[in-house]
Order: sequence, then C-alpha cells, then structure tokens
Amino acid sequence: MASSTAFLLLVAALHVCCCHAQGGDDGAVSAIYSLGDSITDTGNLVKQAPPGAFETIKHLPYGVTFGHPTGRCSDGLLMIDFLAQDMGLPFLNPYLAKNMSFDHGANFAVAGATAMDPADQFNGRFSMPFTANSLKLQLRWFKDFMKSTFNTDEEIRKRLQSSLVLVGEIGGNDYNFALFWNRNVSEVEKLIPSVVQTIIDATKEVLDMGAGRVIVPGNFPIGCLPSYLTAMASPEQSAYDSAGCLKDLNLFAAKHNAQLQRAVAGLRASYPDAAIAYADYFNSFLSLLKGAPALGFDEDSTHKACCGAGGKYNYDERRACGVEGAAVCADPSAYVSWDGIHMTQAAYKAMSRLIYHGRYLQPQILSFPEKNGQT
Repeated sequence: MASSTAFLLLVAALHVCCCHAQGGDDGAVSAIYSLGDSITDTGNLVKQAPPGAFETIKHLPYGVTFGHPTGRCSDGLLMIDFLAQDMGLPFLNPYLAKNMSFDHGANFAVAGATAMDPADQFNGRFSMPFTANSLKLQLRWFKDFMKSTFNTDEEIRKRLQSSLVLVGEIGGNDYNFALFWNRNVSEVEKLIPSVVQTIIDATKEVLDMGAGRVIVPGNFPIGCLPSYLTAMASPEQSAYDSAGCLKDLNLFAAKHNAQLQRAVAGLRASYPDAAIAYADYFNSFLSLLKGAPALGFDEDSTHKACCGAGGKYNYDERRACGVEGAAVCADPSAYVSWDGIHMTQAAYKAMSRLIYHGRYLQPQILSFPEKNGQT
C-alpha cells in the first residue's frame, strides 16, 4: 500500500457536502446547523489555519466555478449549499467567520475533522499527525453558540424544533489516517464500532438539546475515489468491481454504513418525537456513477480528477490540485471528482437531488417550499 506523510496530511485536510417531519414541528425550517468535515465545511479551516498552511484551498482554482475561493474544498458549491437554497435559506456561514450573519444557522464543520477526539484516537494504535477538530470540539462550539445566542435552554429547544441539524458526514478522516498510514483494511475495520458510537453519542446530545429534525449521513464508496484508486491500485482485475471501484474499500465503507444505519434506527426508537434520517451517500454516489452520462458527466472521466496531474486517474499526491504542475480541466461540470478527494459542484448538486429530493434520505423527512423546489 503506497503512502507518504505528505499524502496523509493532504487527504486528511481536504476530506477534511420547509420541512414536514414525522414528529417535530410542522413549520418551515428556520435554520440549518451542520457538523462535519470538508464535505460540508464552508470556510472554517481557512479561517482557523495559520498563514502558510492549507494554502491551496485559499486560492484558485478552488472556487473557480463560484468565481473566487471560499474555503470550500471544491470548484464551487457543496451539498449543504444546495440544501439551503432549496429550503429558501442563505448559505451557511462558517462559525469561525467574523461579522457575519448566523440568523439562519451556522456551519461548524471543519475540513480534516475526525469523529473521534485526537486525545483518545485509536487508543494509541495509530499515529495521528494532524487535526484537533473532532466532532467533540464542533459539538462544544455548537453548544457555546446556542447558549450565547439564546437566553434559556427553553429558547434553544424552541429554535432547534424549527431547525435542521446535520451530524456529518464525518468519520471518513478517522479511516483515512489509518488507511494511508500503511494499515490494512481488516485492521482499520476494528475502528468502526468506536467511530460509529462517537457519531451516535454526538447525535444524542443534539437531540437532548431539543433538535426536532436530524440527518446523519453515511460514508462514500471510497473505493471509487481517484485518490484511493491511485494509492491502492491493484494489478489484479478481480480487485475491482464492474464500476471500476476497489471492492475491499467499498466493502469496508459499507460495513461502516451498515453499523451507522442500525444505530440511527435505534435513535428513532429512543426519540420518537424527533424526525431522524440516514442520508445514504454510498448508494447515491453509486447511482450517480451509473447514471453519469444521463446526468451530464463525461462517461470516460467518472474516476478522474478534474484538477490534478498525471496517471490513470489524473491524481498525483505530489502534484495535487493547486500545487505547481497540476492543471484544471476545461469543464469541471463534466467531472464527478474535483481534486481526486472531493467532488465538483455539478456532482454535489446531483448528489443533493438524489438524496434530499430522491430516495436516498431514509426516511424522507424533508419537504421544500414550492417556490424553490430543486436547484
């Protein structure tokens, strides 16, 4: 398994995207609060990073489709942005931003964040060279924010009853650290119960604060990502499925998702008055790959990074997107992958439709104002 510390840091940093609920309020969603990693981060990492750190996402070509860099790990918008648009709400500002409005929610997600806290991560089994932005820290930010914004616990509960809270996607970086630290898949599988329990415990805390609508997303089929396809390439054709993805890695991600989905079902039984849904990132992504041509993507580029350099998957850890030697494709909207790790705006938009307007939110706890519909 080829790897390097530089690649590990890059992967971790970058991985680091009106409601009627069964139970909960029947009114429109007034705010969205989000915890997670780079799939959802709208600028916290770049606000937090010291000068000279994580420079690539602070500059073009990141944000090229949006028109300027925003701190998002993509060429443009993320799933959370399309979800907010469809609910008739403004984009979520990052919590660490100053002098910005949080009237309609806040984003606590940080690129590179892990579910488990670094202090007890993996019980010392793996060396963790980066990230202090765990789910535990984000949850503390969330609680501090709510307490500083509202006067009483009852006011917080009232606000959360009319809000939507996303807990994740998170946990992917817990596995990235281990997998790219030359650990085999079977060894990393031992982490799944602890990672899942950490996510569920955080979700319980959110629900105990009064959240009426909560979405907990699963992990992606990581065996389909250009970064993993490059780093863990196999000479054996049998290692790949019919979609060209690495079987073992996708099976691993599926095991995480199965445990998480069962745990989310348990939450529904414990919190019958709340609407709690599992967002199936895994199967929605596979559906996107299968239907890529019909969705407007280049069929020959579904496993290639738009922004990168060299190789079968246009991904090279030494010449990653934003680094000298990397180039950007002419049309990001024709690509699923932006930088080999994250998706393009076009792919995130397609995923948002598949999940929030389709059959990959289980159960479907969202409805949207008629004037907005699908973005």
